[in-house]
This record gives sequence, C-alpha cells and structure tokens, in this order.
Amino acid sequence: MSSRLVAMRWFSLGIALSAVPSAAAAYPEKPVRMILPNAAGAATDTIARIFASKLSEVMGQQFIIDNRPGAGGIIAVETVAKASPDGYTLLQCGVSQAISPALKRSLPYEPWRDFARIAQYGAVPNVLAVHPSVPAKTLAEFVKHAKQAPGKMRYASPGIGFTPHLTMEYFKSVAGIDVQHIPYKASSQAIADLLGGQVHAMFNNLPSQLVNIRAGKIRGIAVTSAQRTAQLPELPTIAESGYPGFQVTVWYGMCAPAKTSKQVLSALEAATTKALAAPDLQQKFEAQGVEPRAIAGAAFDAFYKSELARWAKVVKEAGITPE
Repeated sequence: MSSRLVAMRWFSLGIALSAVPSAAAAYPEKPVRMILPNAAGAATDTIARIFASKLSEVMGQQFIIDNRPGAGGIIAVETVAKASPDGYTLLQCGVSQAISPALKRSLPYEPWRDFARIAQYGAVPNVLAVHPSVPAKTLAEFVKHAKQAPGKMRYASPGIGFTPHLTMEYFKSVAGIDVQHIPYKASSQAIADLLGGQVHAMFNNLPSQLVNIRAGKIRGIAVTSAQRTAQLPELPTIAESGYPGFQVTVWYGMCAPAKTSKQVLSALEAATTKALAAPDLQQKFEAQGVEPRAIAGAAFDAFYKSELARWAKVVKEAGITPE
C-alpha cells in the first residue's frame, strides 16, 4: 500500500472521528435553560434565580430562567417533557407537578415516566394572611368569621392547581368552611388585590407574604409547616391551632427529560450539593424564608412518589372533581 493511500485513509478516519461527540465531553458546554412554570416576579421565580445564579458560578456556564406560566404549570412541564434529553433544558419542578395528576383526567405527559428527577434544593411553608378589614387575628376567629357568612369571603390564588389554591381547598375541607375562590394569572396580581381588599384572604408562599405582613399591610394568621418559622415566629402552625396533622410544604427541585444521561444527572446533582453548601446562597435563602434541602437520587424519587400519593388523597378528600 502506498504511503499516499495510507495517509489518505488516516485523514478520512480523523474526519469521521471528529464528527462523533466525545462521551467524555465536559458538561455543560453552553448555557442551560431552566424552565419555570411561574410568572416572573413571583417568590418561586426569585428563589429559582438565586439558585440558578449559584449553579452558573459552580458549573461555569449560565443557567437561564425561562418563565412559562399558564395552565397550572402544564405548559412548562410539557415543554421539558418533549425537550431533547441533553441536559440543556431543565424543569424547575416542585409540588405543583405532584398536584396536577390529581386535578387532571389527562395530561400531555406522564408525570413519572417522562422525567428524571435530579434534586430537591429548597422548601418553604405557605402562610395564611388576611386583609386588615377581616376581623380575625387567630385561625379560630378566621374559621368563625367564615362560618358566619358562608360563601361571602373571597380568597385569592395565583391559579388553579398551585399550592395556594389547594392549600385553602384542603383547609376548607378539614375546617368545614365555604370560602369563594378567585384565581389570578399571577401571584403578583393576587397579592395586589389582597392588599387592596378586593379579596379577603390568601394562602401563599412565605417569601411572598413576608414583607407585607411585616409592614402591617396584611395580617398573618398561621403557617402550614410542621414547626413555626424563624421569619415569623409569632405565627402558630395550623396543626397547633386545632388541626393536627395539617401540613403543606412548598418544595423546589430540578428535573430533566427522561433518558438524560447519568453523566449529566450526576454533574447536576453534585453541583446542587456544592451550591447549597455555599454560605452566600444560604444567607440569600434565609432572607427569603427558604430552607435549603439537598435531597437527590433515590431519596428524591421516594419523596416525589409520596407527594403524588399525598396530593391525590388531599384532592379526593377536598371533594375536587378532576377536570
């Protein structure tokens, strides 16, 4: 074989190999989109941006928040379910994704099979707050006031299927009260009407309620966590206020399309653990009332399964008919 022919064969082989992506290529090699089922400006958006900023620092590539609100979060979740499993389109997954299967007869994705769960990274309670015109300073007084005028009190939520909606429906079922639901397209709109007195009450994530409660613009009544929160220690839990066992945790996690490689999932899991150990992120989370949580792998899978079962039970006991 001539030396010229050998050289040509080696040249052709080099071209062929260069066209094959390296299995050991570093991830990420370009910016990563984290799709969020909430509108910009909501507490969930703020928390996601804090976390994404730290991931950008840890992984050396920008993690970009892409807000896709609508349809109770289904639009965002479907987008990720159908995305390429290459690690460059992720989902800010959370408790709302555990609720949706109980509220919908059918979904454009399969909640368990179509996703790889990476890690849970934070959690907050919901807080029940009322407009100052409502003559209630305790949960017992709130229930009494609601029972005196069935269907007259109005409560806000950032949309059907999100935890502020389901938390109140859950509480209505255990307290035996009738409060009218007024859904909004975004948390900011719901909060604005609560501040203005157009609605009387609202369960919402602690970070969304904190500033206005501290400023006296709305009155905090109770929190949904198992223990009182350090940010509002004066507020009792719903469980200690006469409803033992009542608990709602709003959690934040990161999920990817199914079939995303173990290499990518492991890299994101490790980055999450490192990010949550950073003192500056912990300080920012604490200011927002967020509890850092590094739950990953099999532990996150088990937690997610338990949430699917739990919210299916809540929806059934609340008498909500799936749409």
